[in-house]
Amino acid sequence: MATVDTRTEPAIRPGPAEPAGEHDRTTWRSRYGARVAAVLWALPVPLLVLLLWDRGVGGGWTLPFGIQMQFLPTPYDVARRLADLAVGGIVDDTYSGTLWLHLYASTLRVVQGFAIAAAVAVPLGILMGRSRTVNRMLEPTLGLVRPIPVTAWAPLSLLIIGFGDRATIFLVFLAAVFSILINTVAGVRAVPNRLFEAAAMLGTPPAQTLYKVVLPAAIPTIVSGLRIALGLSWVILVVGETVGIRVGLGALITQAREQSRTDLIVAVMIVIGLAGFLADRIMMLAVRLLAGRRPLLP
Repeated sequence: MATVDTRTEPAIRPGPAEPAGEHDRTTWRSRYGARVAAVLWALPVPLLVLLLWDRGVGGGWTLPFGIQMQFLPTPYDVARRLADLAVGGIVDDTYSGTLWLHLYASTLRVVQGFAIAAAVAVPLGILMGRSRTVNRMLEPTLGLVRPIPVTAWAPLSLLIIGFGDRATIFLVFLAAVFSILINTVAGVRAVPNRLFEAAAMLGTPPAQTLYKVVLPAAIPTIVSGLRIALGLSWVILVVGETVGIRVGLGALITQAREQSRTDLIVAVMIVIGLAGFLADRIMMLAVRLLAGRRPLLP
C-alpha cells in the first residue's frame, strides 16, 4: 500500500527587502559605468592620431596626395594657440582671447539657418510623404535644385543678398534643408499601414493621425536627417564666412590663411569640430527630453 508523504515543504522566506533608493543608485552606477566605458573606448584613436601627428611633423613625413607634414604645426603649437584664443596672454597677438566672440557669431548663424531649414523641410516633407499629388508637383524641381553645390550658390548669394550675416544664413539653410526634407519624406512613407488601421479601430479621427501616428513613427528618421543637416551646417559655415565677414570661425580661418598661420587654422578647425559635436549632443538631448518616456528614439 502506497504511503503518503505528509511532510510539508519549508516555507520560502523572501529575501531582505531592497533598501529604498538602492535601485536608483544601482541604475546610476550602471549608467555612469557605461559612460566611463564609452570614454575609455574612444580615447585610443585620438591619442594615436596625436602621436602620429607629432612624429610625422618631427620626421617630415610625406603622406599620400603629396601632404608634407613638415609644414604642419605640432600638437603643442596648436594647443598653445587654442589656449591663447580662449583666455589670451600666451601668444599675445590680435587673436588672443577672441575665441568666444567668433564662436558666438558663428553659432548664431548656424542656429538661424538650421532652424529655418527645419521649419521649412519637416512640414514640407510630411506633406510630400503623405500626398502623391504634392510629391509629383515638387519632387522634379527639388531633384533638379538639390545637386547644385552650396559653394556654387555662394557668389550668387553675395550678389542678390549682399555681404553680411544674411548670405551666410542662406547658405547654411541650403546646406541643411535637403537632408532634412529627404529623410522626412522617407520616414513618413515608411510608416506601416497597420498603424493607421489600429488608429482607426481605436477611433482616432483622420485629422489627428498626422500628429498622433505619422509624426511619432517618422521621428527616428527625421532626427537622423536633422543630425546630418546640423553637421553640414557647420561645414558650409566656413564657406559663408570667407567673404565680407570679419567675425566668425570661417572668417578667422580666412585671416589665418592670408597670414600663413597654420597653427591658427588647425586650432579653429578643432574648435569647429568640437562645436559641431556639442551641437549634435545638445540636439539629441533636447529630442529625448521632448520625447519623455515615449519610445520615439532608440
